[in-house]
Amino acid sequence: MNRIISPSLLSADFSILKEQIDIVKKAGAQRLHIDCMDGHFVPNFTFGPFIVKAIRKLTDLHLETHLMIDNPSNYFDDFIDAGSDTLIFHYEASNDLRRDLETIKQKGVKCGLAIKPETSHQLLEKYLDILDYILIMSVSPGFGGQGFIEETLLKMKLTHEMCINHNCRDKITLGVDGGVNIKTINKVYQTGVDVTVVGSGLYKADDIIERFKELETQ
Repeated sequence: MNRIISPSLLSADFSILKEQIDIVKKAGAQRLHIDCMDGHFVPNFTFGPFIVKAIRKLTDLHLETHLMIDNPSNYFDDFIDAGSDTLIFHYEASNDLRRDLETIKQKGVKCGLAIKPETSHQLLEKYLDILDYILIMSVSPGFGGQGFIEETLLKMKLTHEMCINHNCRDKITLGVDGGVNIKTINKVYQTGVDVTVVGSGLYKADDIIERFKELETQ
C-alpha cells in the first residue's frame, strides 16, 4: 500500500511560499494539496485560480486542487488552465456528477470527488468507473487545524473495500483530508488509503523535513 503525504498549502506561510514548497519537496513530497474555498459552500474564503497559477510557476510537483465551492463546473476551465493536475470537487456541490467528471477528464486532467464526513461512501459507487481520486473528509470542510473525526476511519476502510470489490482499487487514488497529524496518520493508513493531506500537522512543526520523515514512518 502506498503512503503518500500531500502537504496542504492552506497551512503554509505565504510570505515565503516558494521556500515552503521547496522544503516539502526536499523532504520527499511528490504532490501538493490546494484548498480553494468560496465562502459559500464552506464558511471560509481562500485561493482562486490565480493563486494556483502562481503556485504552478513555483514548482513541478503534482497539484491536486480541492474545490470547496458551489457550482464547481463553472470554474473547471479556470482551475485546469491555471495548472491543476488533479481536480477534485464535492459530491454535495454538483447537480450532474457524471457530466462534471467527464468534463474534467476530457481536458486531460485527473478527476476526483470529495465527500463530507456525513456523506455516505456508497453514493460514489456508481462513479467508480470514471473516478481517478476519492477524497474522504475527516473534518467538516472549511478551516484548517480541526480535530480528526474518528468515525470517518470506518468510511475509509469501507471505501477501500468497495474499490477492491469493483476491481478498480489500482485505478483510484484514495485520499484523506482533515486533522491528519503525527498522532492520527497511522490509523488512517491502516484503513488502506494512499494519500494523507497534512497541513498544520506538517507546516507548524519546528523542523518540517524531520516532521515529514516522522509522518512517513509512523
